Amino acid sequence: MAIIQEQFGDNYGSQETSLEATKYLNENNTANYEYVKSNYNNLGITSYNLKESDNAIRFYNLAIKFSPSQDEKKTFINNKGNAYRQKKDYKNALQMYASILKDSSKNKKLLAMVITNQARTKWLQDPAYDPIQEFNKGLDIRIKEHDIYGQVSSHSHLADTYQEKDPQKALFHAKKMYDLAREIKNPNDEVEALQKIILLESPERSKFFFKIYQKRNDSIDMARKKAKNQFALIRYETEKNKSENLSLQKGIAQKEYQITKKNILIISISLGALAFIIIAFFWYKKRKQTLLLESDNKLKEQQLKVSKKIHDVVANGIYQVMTKIENQEDFDKEKVLDELEFVYEKSRDISYEKAVSENKPEFSKRVSTLIASFNNENVKTYLAGNDENIWKTLKEFTREEIYQVMRELLVNMKKHSHATHVAFKFERKNNRIQIQYTDNGIGISEGITYKNGLSNTDSRIEAIHGEIIFDTETEKGLKIYISFPAS
Repeated sequence: MAIIQEQFGDNYGSQETSLEATKYLNENNTANYEYVKSNYNNLGITSYNLKESDNAIRFYNLAIKFSPSQDEKKTFINNKGNAYRQKKDYKNALQMYASILKDSSKNKKLLAMVITNQARTKWLQDPAYDPIQEFNKGLDIRIKEHDIYGQVSSHSHLADTYQEKDPQKALFHAKKMYDLAREIKNPNDEVEALQKIILLESPERSKFFFKIYQKRNDSIDMARKKAKNQFALIRYETEKNKSENLSLQKGIAQKEYQITKKNILIISISLGALAFIIIAFFWYKKRKQTLLLESDNKLKEQQLKVSKKIHDVVANGIYQVMTKIENQEDFDKEKVLDELEFVYEKSRDISYEKAVSENKPEFSKRVSTLIASFNNENVKTYLAGNDENIWKTLKEFTREEIYQVMRELLVNMKKHSHATHVAFKFERKNNRIQIQYTDNGIGISEGITYKNGLSNTDSRIEAIHGEIIFDTETEKGLKIYISFPAS
């Protein structure tokens, strides 16, 4: 399942499934080694795909450790070299490739792959280095071995190398890559080849290939989204079977218990009173512990609720007022004082757990005002589709959660992203509301730990039964997709 998820581009889901698999594999049992090394290799591949180079190297080392096959070990060493290349450690990468070539492998496909990777690494290390001869050598081997997947890779590298030197040759190799990718039905390589062709073709032909690229890219995106849930039914059925088996076992155990209990009562009737006293004592003790635990949990829940309200109302409210002051040269002092007074009143209401009824403006106007308050000479905000009809069926709780989510995104943008353009787009489709947030800031870096605001955002969306996707694969900036039921 993990390997299939990786092939469909669901790297995070694949990692999760692979890590779950490790619970069932005994690394002390040699009979498990075939699965252990395969699992670690998959974790290395997904880490490499997610540009987590150090993790990839760690997992490839484990795959090498548990692999009994020399050819497989060489493949994992090659993968390890690619991870070093990804982190720009060209010296170690070249050492990995050299260690494989030194054995003059009889595996021609592996030999072609290592020759190609070595040449590409040398070229990346030194742009003056000419890798074309080695690329062609690798391509010749792959043609003789009927290795179409490998030929796709070779044509990709040759297209990149010729791009500046000889655009016509680069276009030739890009088209060969595209034809072969279609032959083996590899959509990701098709899209990569189309990107190269669009850059190299004439303007008229580029438009033709761009339309193909759009359709193919959309289908890949849809396939990836489906892949994220492709095993949901299998997991559900598995858990259901476990639950049914457990219930059956409990039923059998219950019957045995009743028979045993009856026999014990018949034989030990004289000890019944004592047993009752003992059972009552332990029940009372257990009940007391349960009540104390429930009380403690309620107190923690209330504290969390108050903390969240303070973040929503006071912290974000004050930050929004500060943003207005910062963004407006001539601001209305009385209006600012009124807004601060409003935040103060809200904070006092929180402390007394007072339910406040407000004459709030239409929700669409609240949204417009919120987004406009972050507009200034350095940051331009835009919104589309903010019509009151979109929001009319929402419950008040859902409106407040969505309002806080948008404010948290804007506050996070202001504090961290250095964006100059921010846009919100609202749509209502199939009884769901869709929100697209876009900015051109620095995005969310790898390994980032979300601050409280973005952590709250996830929990808010979950509370209204919605979905949120952080798209960090864009070249620059950040895209966030939110959808939730419209009723």
